[in-house]
Amino acid sequence: MNRKILMLTVLMAATPSFAGAASVYKWTDESGVTHFGDRQPTGQNSEQVNVRSGTSRNPGNQRQSPQQQLDQLEEQQQAQQQRREESAVEEARRKQREANCATARSNLNVISSNARIRVEKDGEMRYLSPEEIDEQRRQFEEIAAENCGPDTAVPAQR
Repeated sequence: MNRKILMLTVLMAATPSFAGAASVYKWTDESGVTHFGDRQPTGQNSEQVNVRSGTSRNPGNQRQSPQQQLDQLEEQQQAQQQRREESAVEEARRKQREANCATARSNLNVISSNARIRVEKDGEMRYLSPEEIDEQRRQFEEIAAENCGPDTAVPAQR
């Protein structure tokens, strides 16, 4: 008799856990009607519903832990910082190009307006020859062409 009572008690205690372990699926058909069933439908997106609490176990709707939220926030902040740094580098590069352009144009004006150009080299003053003036003019024209036109450099990869 004691064995029967003990077995009955064990079965009664285990019955709610078996009932809770059963899966219930929720899905919506083409007509917009919501269905519930104990088997996952084929060819339909469904979510598993916890019958006791009424919450779903759809992987797309899972809440993130606080640590996951913190990690995600840190990643976003790092990405924003990187974008700010890239834009600062691009701004510095643009300003350098403008300065190079202005210097090259100024030098071209000096070379074009003066027949004789005096330079100091190794502590001695001397005049440039016509060939040296032409070479300097070509160099300044190249610098102006590189820096005064539209920015053709490839932007930094993200």
